[in-house]
Amino acid sequence: DRQTLVAVLQFLRRSNLRESEEILRREARLLGDDLGAAALSPAGAGLLGAPGGDADSTGGEALLSRVTAAAAIAIGGSAATVASSSPGVAAVAAVPPGKGGARARVAGSLGPRLTSRAVSRGRFASFFRLSYKLLPYANVFAVGGGVVVEDQPDVSAVLSAYNQQGDPTLYEEYYSGLKHFIECSLDCHRAELSQLFYPLFVHMYLELVYNQHESEAKSFFERFHGDQECYYQDDLRVLSSLTKKEHMKGNETMLDFRTSKFVLRISRDSYQLLKRHLQEKQNNQIWNIVQEHLYIDIFDGMPRSKQQIDAMVGSLAGEAKREANKAKVFFGLLKEPEFDVPLDDEDEEGENEEGKPKKKKPKKDSVGSKSKKQDPNAPPQNRIPLPELKDSDKLDKVMNMKEAARRVRLGPECLPSICFYTFLNAYQGLTAVDITDDSSMIVGGFADSTVRVWSVTPKKLRSVKTAADLSLIDKESDDVLERIMDEKTASELKILYGHSGPVYGTSFSPDRNYLLSCSEDGTVRLWSLQTFTCLVGYKGHNYPVWDTQFSPYGYYFVSGGHDRVARLWATDHYQPLRIFAGHLADVTCTRFHPNSNYIATGSADRTVRLWDVLNGNCVRIFTGHKGPIHSLAFSPNGRFLATGATDGRVLLWDIGHGLMVGELKGHTDTVYALRFSRDGEILASGSMDNTVRLWDAVKAFEDLETDDFTTATGHINLPENSQDLLLGTYMTKSTPVVHLHFTRRNLLLAAGAYSSQ
Repeated sequence: DRQTLVAVLQFLRRSNLRESEEILRREARLLGDDLGAAALSPAGAGLLGAPGGDADSTGGEALLSRVTAAAAIAIGGSAATVASSSPGVAAVAAVPPGKGGARARVAGSLGPRLTSRAVSRGRFASFFRLSYKLLPYANVFAVGGGVVVEDQPDVSAVLSAYNQQGDPTLYEEYYSGLKHFIECSLDCHRAELSQLFYPLFVHMYLELVYNQHESEAKSFFERFHGDQECYYQDDLRVLSSLTKKEHMKGNETMLDFRTSKFVLRISRDSYQLLKRHLQEKQNNQIWNIVQEHLYIDIFDGMPRSKQQIDAMVGSLAGEAKREANKAKVFFGLLKEPEFDVPLDDEDEEGENEEGKPKKKKPKKDSVGSKSKKQDPNAPPQNRIPLPELKDSDKLDKVMNMKEAARRVRLGPECLPSICFYTFLNAYQGLTAVDITDDSSMIVGGFADSTVRVWSVTPKKLRSVKTAADLSLIDKESDDVLERIMDEKTASELKILYGHSGPVYGTSFSPDRNYLLSCSEDGTVRLWSLQTFTCLVGYKGHNYPVWDTQFSPYGYYFVSGGHDRVARLWATDHYQPLRIFAGHLADVTCTRFHPNSNYIATGSADRTVRLWDVLNGNCVRIFTGHKGPIHSLAFSPNGRFLATGATDGRVLLWDIGHGLMVGELKGHTDTVYALRFSRDGEILASGSMDNTVRLWDAVKAFEDLETDDFTTATGHINLPENSQDLLLGTYMTKSTPVVHLHFTRRNLLLAAGAYSSQ
């Protein structure tokens, strides 16, 4: 009816809801001037609760009698819908309830004006879909040909009531009703719909607390918190401490939970079942939360099993939307520069035995030729600017290739030897370890704010001579690089002072000239390994910095901290180049992709994100861990990512398809270290449970199910048992493993501090 429409349009205009007004006007085919004319009529005034009109006046009656039985077909699949074509019989349409308690549309007597053509067009359908958010609920009963409306309020109150909360005493009833429905549904739907329990529980509890119904909130929490999955226990502990509205203001995690939508991935069949139930029961408090605070990612096809869902859920904001993992990722490796590999002394010695150099040369050529082919999945060579190779870098590459020629091929039949570096008497509290690529130095970050660097070869650590002594050196001599070093400073250990808090992350530059350290003091420091002094302090994080790492090409580095963002830096800029924001909790670990175009970050929000260095976009979100992430490792070919967390599980991800492809169970405590062997055949994991475990990476990644269906729906089928991938478990006496490193010849180095407990 036109006047009713005009009244609603005026309300929308007054409330500054222009977009809704436009949509409604388009649907009803009303022009702007119609709106002004109709507003002057007494019916219009009565509708809007203006002076001279009330709900019982012409306007109020008009609303009841003229909102015709189009309502009956307005809300697709709405609950109790009664209609009859004979005059004098009322039609009632009950609508999914919203914030102000249950809602309904009342249709007046069905007059001859309601033609089947108008109904079939469904012209009013959109109007009702829009307006049911505005009108509150009046208890409606169809009684033998008439309509009885209980407590029908004034229309102006009607339109403002949508921002009131539901009855706090009914929250428990709503939740237990839904719980009963889900537990009684078919097995195939039950697993999917059970995902609703946790986000609904949290939102309903927070809503009660926010509206200061403290006793109802406490009773609600005590009754239902035991039903939640075990991996949400830490969150529930935080939640239980929020008992007053004031507590919510300072709690960032809970504020995030309120503002970011919790993502659930549900099949269309399960979703329809849920929708029908909520509409039949008029359970509007829950329906409101579903619409406002949850993002339901609906897919077509079979519902997922409990095992498939359990593998993927557990993060602070639910699963990742499927859209989040659709972007193209260049996971291939960059082409290596070509240069000749000269013979060294060892090769020349080998010439005494005939045929030896001949065997070696083709090997080296093959190393060179491998890099000549361009990887089809690699990013363009100049996609991001990378530093040019210096002569010393080229020399190091040559050494690397020679070492690679003598590398041991690992596999199930040929496991690596493991050399364990134990930090004894580390009363300063060892908090971070790193080892140089050529395995010549090891660094420890400590809780007493020191950074300690050791040489692990017979060659001692020396500083450059003072400026006065350097001026005396013959700069043309061949061994000038040796002459500039001061023998008097030679020692096995150098201690670097500068931080004012525990050092949580350390990283050597690929050329071994620099060292990064990050600390609780909010800074990242760059140290020179020529002078063993601090060159720069990078200040950008306002809170503790948990991890930092150099790019495989040097120059760039990444840091992540308690402020929930990761930052990309260049050594010659004191401001960050990129800020990667999106995690809902601390960024606990960071890793560069081997091609340096991407950065992976692990967080206490239990997700792993992959960021594009070029534009700062998040291109992958991986969910599945049940605790904060503490270790990341890319496979040498750049295709896969391994992640470890406090839940003791190691998860394997296919970066190109954005899918979980493996789960390695065995550790009983936090996994702090992960590393692939140089050729990618073996994955080593180190944990707080004092063990190093070796896994068969080749077997884990072969025959992957990465068809379009799996990618689209996330129906991943992980093997029940990962024990057949476990190649070996190696225990320390009482040393948690905090770092792992494969040497260029595939010897595995591990490190940790002995703990006497």
